[in-house]
Amino acid sequence: MILRNISVLLVPSVFGASAALCQYWSQPAPMRLHPVAVATLEKQERAQSKATARIDLSSSGAGLVNPVDSLEPFGSENVPNYVKAFASRPGAPAAFAHVVKTFLYGGLVQPEVKLGMALRVAQLNSNPYVAAHVERLLRSTDDGKTILGAIAADKAASLPIEQRLALEYADELSPEFGGVSEGTFREVRGYYNDSQIVELTLTVCFFNYFTRLAEGLNLPVEAWVLDIPAHPDVPAFHPYAGRVPFLTDAHLALLNWDQDAPMKEMAERTKSGMGMYLPNSERTMLWAPNFPQAWWAFGSITSKTPSTLPRAIRSYVTFAVATSNGCRYCTLHTLLGLRHAGVDPAKLLAMKKDDSQLSPQELTAVQFARKITRRPGTITDDDWSKLTAAFGETGAQDILLGACGMNYLNRFNDAMHSPSEDNAIQTYREVYGADWTPTPVSALAK
Repeated sequence: MILRNISVLLVPSVFGASAALCQYWSQPAPMRLHPVAVATLEKQERAQSKATARIDLSSSGAGLVNPVDSLEPFGSENVPNYVKAFASRPGAPAAFAHVVKTFLYGGLVQPEVKLGMALRVAQLNSNPYVAAHVERLLRSTDDGKTILGAIAADKAASLPIEQRLALEYADELSPEFGGVSEGTFREVRGYYNDSQIVELTLTVCFFNYFTRLAEGLNLPVEAWVLDIPAHPDVPAFHPYAGRVPFLTDAHLALLNWDQDAPMKEMAERTKSGMGMYLPNSERTMLWAPNFPQAWWAFGSITSKTPSTLPRAIRSYVTFAVATSNGCRYCTLHTLLGLRHAGVDPAKLLAMKKDDSQLSPQELTAVQFARKITRRPGTITDDDWSKLTAAFGETGAQDILLGACGMNYLNRFNDAMHSPSEDNAIQTYREVYGADWTPTPVSALAK
């Protein structure tokens, strides 16, 4: 078995930033908290700026934080008190700054959503210090302002459902053990994949830690937090659309995946064909490793039979199937494979409109592929005879196998919402001058 202890691999960046997980064998009596209004917290923030900390914060802050882990723009001298609070512990200030940045801006959940969750925790725990910091960061983006406005007006129900559910999750998890109801968890699971749910949970756990730390130390709110707008030095967030998390390179390094011969051979073929090891779809399949291993072993054997089909025709077939099924992921990959092989994609560009640029032989292959895709029960002996007349018995089988294989992949990627890799997206944009849209029905009716 290739996969062991999968649960610890779900959110590596966030899991690695936390120190430990605690296990409790008993539950205290349920405890209900009432959130403090944002307007009330904002008044408390001003008052908290004059507070006296219960720990020495006299450090200048110079050198305490690695610039890469600072949320302030490069060159800023603003060092938060939550970093200075660890100055007496060598290495701890930089490590905690890294934790804060990772939990907010790492992972697979939109940062503004996690900031909103952090604000809810601060409301529930009556902590103006953390509230001041997360409000400032929320105001730095349009989405953040929307979430902040909805929370401040007590109108979180007006937010998109995935954002509302994340806030409800924070509301239920913060006040008590066992607080997340089965109903809420089922709803959340309908909009977030397993990796994202772990990330949401860790976010609530962390900000319950952070707010208690700030309260225990009576941390003063920094004047610059109240008066200077935030411009966090963070990478742009790219939404992860997949329903199931795929295995990253870090996961694969732990799993010794390349010791499996069929898997390694498949990866080598993928690199040769598209210039990448293990596309996102294959990385997702590896959560059930026995199945892709058996499938790739079969593909390894069938691919050893010399093909009489030119690479271009095989690509036209897979492109025709992917566009017939409306599979964005596979459409982009077909184009990426052509570009990597140096094949002119001009005909694929034309196929987005009609088949007028295809030769009679190419059209035979494409029409068969579309028919076996859309109406498999209508394939006749005449259809097969036309295919074998144009390509021979082996070539016809290659076209059939290619069409069937693409239908297999299309359905998997559609169900999993497999996110396309950056180079596949860029290649499509370069060829078509726009992002992917489904092929018009008129082009598929032939």
